Amino acid sequence: MLLIGLTGGIGSGKSTVSAALARRGAVVIDADAVVRELQSPGGAVLDAMVAHFGPGILHGDGTLDRQKVADLVFGDDEQLKALNAIVHPEVGAEIQRRMDAQAETDHVVVLDVPLLVESKAYTTAGTIVVDTDPDIAVERLVAFRGFTEADARARMARQATREQRLEAADFVVRNDGTPDDLEPQVEACWAWIEGLRAEAAAPAAD
Repeated sequence: MLLIGLTGGIGSGKSTVSAALARRGAVVIDADAVVRELQSPGGAVLDAMVAHFGPGILHGDGTLDRQKVADLVFGDDEQLKALNAIVHPEVGAEIQRRMDAQAETDHVVVLDVPLLVESKAYTTAGTIVVDTDPDIAVERLVAFRGFTEADARARMARQATREQRLEAADFVVRNDGTPDDLEPQVEACWAWIEGLRAEAAAPAAD
């Protein structure tokens, strides 16, 4: 297994890049998708969240109302800490289980984690950072994901800075433009990954 980290700020287009890498053959472990699975009815963390925050965080059909949770925790450090204490250990354990399942393969495994730089929880062969101008990221969040500008900027403020992510990057994918602009950068990124794969497979020199 060749383990590659992928990260980027909210609204950067990280999921678009991970999907493009998956089309090229990567196995993607998406931390956000793991969170959604574990927060679904019957998932490992939903009952614990309801026990702490109350049934008001649920829709009528028993699924999680993510906006209500966001409204409760963003701007309240104690509630955010409580949420993280419920969610992060379970998510970390599931990500580790998925990595372990790939450990003896020759797959490229892309670990798609929003807080990869902040957590420093994983040792990877390289880190890809999807970099986007913060104002463009805010525009995308407002236009396509229903955020208010204030909410988008508040969430950005809780993540690593653009500079911190770039400092941690081994490969940077710039995503300020259109999907057509992004495609050649993903192709170059995949070529970089293939180079790492070839290095890892090369016999060690005497």
